[in-house]
Amino acid sequence: MGTADLISLFEASVTMVMAAVNVLGAIVILHIERRNPRAAVLWLLIMFVLSTFGLVIYLLFGLSAHRIRRRYRAKEAEDRMGLEALRQRADLDGTGPNLGADLASRSSLVRMLLANQSRLSSGNRVDLITDGNKKFRLLFKDLEEARDHIHAEYYVLRDDELGNRFLDLLVRKAGEGLEVRLLVDGVGTRLPPEKVAGLRERGVKVLLFFPPVIERLPSLNLRINHRNHRKIVVIDGRVGYLGGFNVGDEYLGRKEKGRWRDTHVRVEGPVVLDLQARFLLDWDFTAERPLEIEPRHFPPAGRPGDGAMQIVSGGPDRRESRVKEAYLKMIGTARRSVFIQSPYFVPDESVMDALRVAALSGVDVRVMMPALPDHPLVHWAGLDYLGDLLPSGVRAFLFEDGFLHAKTIVVDGEVASIGSANWDIRSFALNFETNAIIYCQKVAARQEEAFLQDLTVCREWTLQDHLSRSLRLRAKCSFARMFSWVF
Repeated sequence: MGTADLISLFEASVTMVMAAVNVLGAIVILHIERRNPRAAVLWLLIMFVLSTFGLVIYLLFGLSAHRIRRRYRAKEAEDRMGLEALRQRADLDGTGPNLGADLASRSSLVRMLLANQSRLSSGNRVDLITDGNKKFRLLFKDLEEARDHIHAEYYVLRDDELGNRFLDLLVRKAGEGLEVRLLVDGVGTRLPPEKVAGLRERGVKVLLFFPPVIERLPSLNLRINHRNHRKIVVIDGRVGYLGGFNVGDEYLGRKEKGRWRDTHVRVEGPVVLDLQARFLLDWDFTAERPLEIEPRHFPPAGRPGDGAMQIVSGGPDRRESRVKEAYLKMIGTARRSVFIQSPYFVPDESVMDALRVAALSGVDVRVMMPALPDHPLVHWAGLDYLGDLLPSGVRAFLFEDGFLHAKTIVVDGEVASIGSANWDIRSFALNFETNAIIYCQKVAARQEEAFLQDLTVCREWTLQDHLSRSLRLRAKCSFARMFSWVF
């Protein structure tokens, strides 16, 4: 047998092996992704286009959600009972929430979220924040007044003026003897390694959620598809913050986008204990050592206000999408209006159908997203999704006064959701998110008022606008929508 014959035989053998590997990989993908046919088809397409490398990519990135789910649930099962006992002990009067007028019309939403382990608390004070300067003025004041501990969790923490003011304050409070914990995402936050080391040396406990393989290459991350997108601060177990604001100069409107329009809430009352539990579960999942909790993390809550709330968290640790289910139920219970704000609008078919049905039923459904693209592909995909809703009577608006980053829904001016979850597939299934469902007509009315005020700096995206798009924009929208699952 000549050299040419040996080469041909080798090439044929390699081809057969690769074909066998692809077939085996296809069987593995179909089995693992059987509950998500869309993802299965897309992964199969990638695998066969990229041959063996496609299977390697799936094993590195596609399987991560399944590994996360097993690890997270195992740790959460160990921690939840202890956290729940402390949280309940801190709720002094034990009377539970008052199912008054603010809750009566939303009882089915309350029950669904209770079944999904979202505790209902009442007696909360809720301050709505729509301006970055106000948010950080209040936050820094509360941090200055902290006496026992500070727990902060952010997706983005910039190495800029505001970010360094925040870090300097944490260092100073740690120097005063407080327990200071800072949990940041390993991709969204790109602090220099020497700065992180300096924070630790000066008493701040810092953890990176899913850190990169190499510290100075944050994009080299085997779990880059699953990020901790939460923005939570808990101070002394008595004051909490959550919403859309990260920490950086752009959130004060100091960057090229100009004004930054976002929504956050400052809360006091029993709901802070739910935020505390959420932070501690995330910390324990990230830390090498077991969870460190003490009764002082769950002080008596008191009831400083009259707002009822439920904290809803979702992520790749669960097969079901609890955030999306909350959105769907809120839309389904609407009688008068549904007002939505999101920087990224890339929903799945269940959300699209819910919005269509609501609009066709006579509900005033309005969706607001930025006119200024943050990520062009996501923006173009969002325009295409909005276009599909317009014939049903849904109205779309593009915010033109800076950048809109708020992630909100307010229904009938009676119930609102404010948090970190965008209206997109990534927030529904891939990222770790936390929202507050607020059953307080005063807060919901303020959120509706803020939405209507934002309409004054919007232009409506009509069906005529959508149909008269240029051929170039149509092509961009179609291409972006095809790959919207990876944004």
